[in-house]
Amino acid sequence: MTDNKHVYRNIFIAALMAMVLAGIYMTIGSRGNWSYILLLRGKKLVALTIVSICSTTATILFHTIAQNRILTPSIIGMDTIYIFFQTISLFLFGHNHWLLQNEYTNFFLSTLSMTFFSLLLYWFFFKKFPGRIYLLLMTGLILGTFFRSATSFLQVLIDPNEFLILQNRLFASFNNVDSSLISVSMFIVLPVLIYIFCKNKVVDVLHLGRINAMGLGIDVDRFNLKLFISISMLVSVSTALVGPVMFLGFLGANVSYKLFKTYQHRLLIVGGWFFTISFVLFGQILIEHLFKFQTTLSIILEFVGGSYFLYILLKEKEAA
Repeated sequence: MTDNKHVYRNIFIAALMAMVLAGIYMTIGSRGNWSYILLLRGKKLVALTIVSICSTTATILFHTIAQNRILTPSIIGMDTIYIFFQTISLFLFGHNHWLLQNEYTNFFLSTLSMTFFSLLLYWFFFKKFPGRIYLLLMTGLILGTFFRSATSFLQVLIDPNEFLILQNRLFASFNNVDSSLISVSMFIVLPVLIYIFCKNKVVDVLHLGRINAMGLGIDVDRFNLKLFISISMLVSVSTALVGPVMFLGFLGANVSYKLFKTYQHRLLIVGGWFFTISFVLFGQILIEHLFKFQTTLSIILEFVGGSYFLYILLKEKEAA
């Protein structure tokens, strides 16, 4: 049986590390200019926290549904839908159109397009092929490839000057987050997190596998649909807020499994939050004070997360 004292100790250490890094980030190089800190860095800190929480929670839940710790929600093509939406909007209307200029409109339409696509995909398989989660994932992977190809074709036709504007939206950025979108994101994310923690014991049972969960009286397909809705909303909000961050949730989830070693999702998720926040804060500190904004945080996230992904793949191959 899991030693909860050991788990709580590790979570406390992760939380302490996150708070220390948050304090360093908010005060380093400030020279007492607190208005600058609260206005600019405070906004970034909240955005970093929201994205870290959304990415980690969505990935852990997705692993539980798929019974596979290598897959991520991006496999069903949600990030490609975001990129396709931004590209086709710019291609059809130009960067001066209200659809792209109005941050609220762009945020809501991006979120709705990603959520609608994922739910439509899952609803179809929920009705036609219940329980065949890997068929769902394979179809999502194929559709994601299709949208990626269509996006590449449209980007070739876009005016080079407008393509530069598009690139700013396609790379995750915490430096230009609209503070008004942060409150909207929290309004969407908070009810989802409350629902997940209210159902954490059911998610723990789902971790035992489809057959065992059904034997314990859980309507697996219906509950999977509800979890999938939660995952879609979390990933959609995170992506629409700062852009695609493919490997961040994967890194946070898998490190959480290693550090906390428990089947209880409420502990895994909370511990994963603190680790992911710490990692992102450390990366942002490097970007601002070591690299002097010569690179972006998304590059560090994708490099470290992608490297860890390859490490996990090689380790699984050796174990097999």
